[in-house]
Amino acid sequence: MPVTPKHPGVYVEDAAAGLRTIHGVDTSIAAFLGAALRGPVNLPVEVRSFSEFEKCFGGLFAKSQMGYAVRDFFSNGGTRALVVRLVPIDAAAADIPLKGFPAGSLLAASQGEWGNSLHAIVDNNVDSNVAASLGVATADLFSLSVYDSLAKVIEIHSNLTIKDTPRRIDRVLAAESTLVNVAPNVVFTTVPDVNLPPAAGVSPWADANANTAATPASGSDGGNLVESDFIGAGLEESRSGLYALLRAELFNLLCIPPYTPSGDVDPAVIARAAEFCESRRAFLLVDPPTSWTGADSAEGGLASLGTTSSHAAVYFPRLMEADPLNGDSLAAFAPCGAVAGVIARTDTQRGVWKAPAGVNAQLEGVSALQMIITNADNIRLNTIGVNCLRNMPAVGNAVWGSRTLEGGDAQGSEWKYIPVRRLANYIEESLCRGLEWVVFETNAEPLWTQIRLTVSDFMSELFRSGALQGVQAQQAFFVKCDSSTTTQLDIEQGFVNILVGFAPVKPAEFVILQFRQSAGQPPD
Repeated sequence: MPVTPKHPGVYVEDAAAGLRTIHGVDTSIAAFLGAALRGPVNLPVEVRSFSEFEKCFGGLFAKSQMGYAVRDFFSNGGTRALVVRLVPIDAAAADIPLKGFPAGSLLAASQGEWGNSLHAIVDNNVDSNVAASLGVATADLFSLSVYDSLAKVIEIHSNLTIKDTPRRIDRVLAAESTLVNVAPNVVFTTVPDVNLPPAAGVSPWADANANTAATPASGSDGGNLVESDFIGAGLEESRSGLYALLRAELFNLLCIPPYTPSGDVDPAVIARAAEFCESRRAFLLVDPPTSWTGADSAEGGLASLGTTSSHAAVYFPRLMEADPLNGDSLAAFAPCGAVAGVIARTDTQRGVWKAPAGVNAQLEGVSALQMIITNADNIRLNTIGVNCLRNMPAVGNAVWGSRTLEGGDAQGSEWKYIPVRRLANYIEESLCRGLEWVVFETNAEPLWTQIRLTVSDFMSELFRSGALQGVQAQQAFFVKCDSSTTTQLDIEQGFVNILVGFAPVKPAEFVILQFRQSAGQPPD
């Protein structure tokens, strides 16, 4: 703070350096969209292990490949996933018909057959002191216990009421329960009837008179997900389907495992998902259609995949893995989850600028590949931007390609390689977040100088980490923010323009060895 001298002497004054630190964002948060056995709907839920996924979403689900993809993500090195459970339009939540409550008032917390395993007990074990504090009669209070016989979980919600207080049943269940909710717009006039005590020596959950079971078959998983469940009209406005990810602060990788009866993803969903990733500086991992049975069909079917975006990549073929829901017999699964795990592992070990492919990109938990990709197949597919999964001697099953869907040789794109695209995403997202402090600052040379210093410091750290080309920082990047980028007209309109250029490192796809005979003389 400023010092006011009062007598001759030496004074010390701390001065701000004027340099703000930009922290790089996470690079490998993978988002998964699809059907699940149970769990919140249209809400991104972060899970950090497959056991957390099992706890929240019920684990593997025979009607969906999403659970398998999440499993593969964590088994291959992933650490953070956002899971969005979607349900078809005909799915229904189970009804728990408490006597004294209107029909259909107490429902399972989400749609699905899982809710048919719910049981509820109403009792009058309440606290009169709570009643007094709420300003209601003790007779206005009741307690509700809910048991999920499938997951073996019990919830107890004490001192509930139908009166307009903080303990009103709909408010408490909405805030505390993961098993049940009150249906919208329900009007309660009386408290529910108390259940009878169980027979001697019998668990209350096993005595039909002591608990209220969900109405049989009232909970339903519905049919299969369809295109409109992901990108239908009105979903963006309601932040549902694909657009539920608008509720997420950040994600970097997007996986939409196959959901149709044929085992594919609709091209329109892929197209919209790629556009969404472009707007969110994320990257879409596309699974090969079931019609791709070899290099010929893959080459011929690439144009109908749904996108040619540089924010997307396709991996071929599918993976053969043990299916615990089918006696551990081998079945074909989409590779997006396993590849996302490999990408996350590579980011952690080497950095987002390293191609997630090669001898260190092994696919863990994969018994085999659905088909063998030969060198000739790899040549054909790599040149058109299809990334091959291959079984390599002394390596095993591994990712053996790192091109975007804009990476075909004929396209000549500067976004040919996945690590280049993802590095740009990382820089853009980090700078956008790290420069928020600039808003409403005085738009003049002192601000521009501070911006140049701050951004250059961030880019210098990338250069020192090996993310950029060159032997000197001047060869690796440049940052411009001055009167040449921000004119007086820009200043009048409230704009400050920053130009950042960088020279990314690129993967060595082709290693050329030259051999020649030597007559014992050293080479020139």
